[in-house]
Amino acid sequence: MNYLDGLNVKQKEAALHDKGPILVIAGAGTGKTKVLTSRIANLIDTEKANPYEILAITFTNKAAKEMKTRISALLHTEVDRMWVGTFHSICVRILRKYISVLGYNNNFTIYDTTDQKNLIKKVIKEMAVDPKRFPPNQIKSNISRLKNAEISPDEYISKNYSIYDRRTIGEIYGKYEKELRRNNALDFDDLLIKALDCLRKDDSIAAYYREKFKYILVDEYQDTNNIQYQLVKYLAKRKNAPSNLFVVGDDDQSIYGWRGADIGNILNFEKDFENSKLIRLERNYRSTSTILDAANAVIKNNVNRKGKELYTEDNKGNLITIMKNNNEKEEAYNIAHVISHETNKSDVDYSDFAILYRTNSQSRALEEGLIKLGIPYKIVGGLKFYGRKEIKDIMAYIILLQNPTDDINFLRVINTPTRKIGLKSVASIQQYADENSCSLFEACYNLDDIQLPKAAHNGVSDFVKIVELLMVKKDACEITELINAVYEDTGLKKMFEADETIEGLSRIDNIEEFFSAVTDFEEMNADHSLDSFLTHVSLLSDIDRTKEVDIDVVTLLTIHSAKGLEFSTVFIAGLEDGLFPSIRSSDEDNQDDKLEEERRLFYVATTRAKKNLYLSYAEDRMTFGRHTPGIKSRYLDEIPSEYLDNSLEEEKSNSNPWTGKSHFTSSLKTSYSKPTYSKIAYSKNNCTKAKVKDTFTRDENISLTVGDKVLHKAWGEGTIVSLNGEGEKQKATIAFNNKGIKTLITALAPIKKI
Repeated sequence: MNYLDGLNVKQKEAALHDKGPILVIAGAGTGKTKVLTSRIANLIDTEKANPYEILAITFTNKAAKEMKTRISALLHTEVDRMWVGTFHSICVRILRKYISVLGYNNNFTIYDTTDQKNLIKKVIKEMAVDPKRFPPNQIKSNISRLKNAEISPDEYISKNYSIYDRRTIGEIYGKYEKELRRNNALDFDDLLIKALDCLRKDDSIAAYYREKFKYILVDEYQDTNNIQYQLVKYLAKRKNAPSNLFVVGDDDQSIYGWRGADIGNILNFEKDFENSKLIRLERNYRSTSTILDAANAVIKNNVNRKGKELYTEDNKGNLITIMKNNNEKEEAYNIAHVISHETNKSDVDYSDFAILYRTNSQSRALEEGLIKLGIPYKIVGGLKFYGRKEIKDIMAYIILLQNPTDDINFLRVINTPTRKIGLKSVASIQQYADENSCSLFEACYNLDDIQLPKAAHNGVSDFVKIVELLMVKKDACEITELINAVYEDTGLKKMFEADETIEGLSRIDNIEEFFSAVTDFEEMNADHSLDSFLTHVSLLSDIDRTKEVDIDVVTLLTIHSAKGLEFSTVFIAGLEDGLFPSIRSSDEDNQDDKLEEERRLFYVATTRAKKNLYLSYAEDRMTFGRHTPGIKSRYLDEIPSEYLDNSLEEEKSNSNPWTGKSHFTSSLKTSYSKPTYSKIAYSKNNCTKAKVKDTFTRDENISLTVGDKVLHKAWGEGTIVSLNGEGEKQKATIAFNNKGIKTLITALAPIKKI
């Protein structure tokens, strides 16, 4: 039984568990995959089950493939007949055999995200609904949410009939479902839902799979949503026999609540399955004891958890380094300098380093810091900053203003946002341009000679007027004002703000970061011309492309993308309240739950590090082209001081890191003084730029009542409209003169009474 070799006492206990339900709480780096594969190998080797009598569910195809490979290697035999796969792939196998009970043909089509959006667009068009009021992306998100909550179109319409927008969403949802059925098609949510419907509708189907799968194993159980939970519970319910359900997970790593995962599934396992056994895997094989002790200290502040204490038999290792930075540019520079210093002095590779961040928009400054020092890198789980769609869209407009003969960028923006200019109309413009040897934009001045439908004709005419007006502004405005005009006048801002999905919110974050990049450029370069800015960006992009092929590179990724990975040295950037934890966690009604999930995300981030961990924050961070104060993340204060090295937080030199004159000392205790910045206010009417000295001082013990006038660091004057909560949890709703209504946590907000 060599598959048991190397297992510790708790791992072996889990792998050898015989009958009945069992929950294995597997902390980060405790070898859960080894336990899963060893258990399956034991079941097969001891003839408790044949391979085809075992169902193992994972969350990625890669994990499923690795599991099969490991089991095959342990038993020295093929295990192709074993059902190992994702929830979706397992459900497809069930549906291909039994979906006819639901009135579908077995040769159903699976619609991907693009197919779904195209179908929703078709439905919206046929219903004569305004796509701006009901954006397809938002409708798709709503339909998914309703499906997973098992709310039918008729039920949703009935409950919301008096509210036009909600009723219309329900009607779109209903017609979308009818169209799917007419096309004999399922979307990704349907794969799970329809499989569950099959089991519920026909008892013989449920009985068949319950008898077939004598043992069921589920990985990453903390990430299951309601439908996945129902599927597992339904399949594991065996008649006159114990439920041989084996689930592995870590409640402290439940970080996908925003996409439907329910931490209650793992917390309530022992209630859901009687006579279940609980085993905790707490010995960590990845990180030093210092990193683990710090992570344990933070996560203990969560209330909703099973509880465990990670430990290691390795040495304590290095202290965790706190990096205090004046701004995001200095943060990027300091991180890059540490990496450069360590790779030069030690026998380490770039691939030993990872930089983690809360949102994709943070990568821009970090990329530029690495580029400045010639450090190769790659981004995991996202495009490089200037390659993202929303950035390419706005850049395409800017490039077209500078070079109207650029047909490539013309084609990108002619119908973005939509102007009812279809592909046939674009082809007609292209044909005219080819016949008259002119650019596509120039061809648009001759619409009377091009046969276009009325709607397309008007759309092209409006597009030309917008571009012409922006060309005038280009010669009169600063770059920041021009780009702001491009963002608003073209309709891009309205388009992006209408998309309230997670993806849409991320795009807004990236646009805000883009404005910060423009302001950075203006502050750091004497030549503020548009041509200079475009050259600057194109050079960054060229460096990106040349580094893409490198193997030995620093990894940049969001914390969500880092789950399951490990690196020798990890930097966590942007540890400021409002960024990490996210400001959105403060605006939700269930604020405590959101903050606990953010803390779990911090726990996941820290436990990616094997040897060295750097926690970084900035006192000033550019957001949407404005400097805003950064308040050190509350999670840093939850780490006992005995685990921290504050030397990079406490010591400052007198040099500006972006002049190129400063250097990093061998002790790595050099930091940098804060450059003098000014807030920049822009007038939309006359393109003037006014500089105001940044003398703002926040009220530390502010006491507010409804009707008070306040001054915000970035948003100016406002009036308190309402107050909710007390103490550190008090939230103020403030109507700002020029920025609309905002809800802020008074203990954290950069405001003072006036």
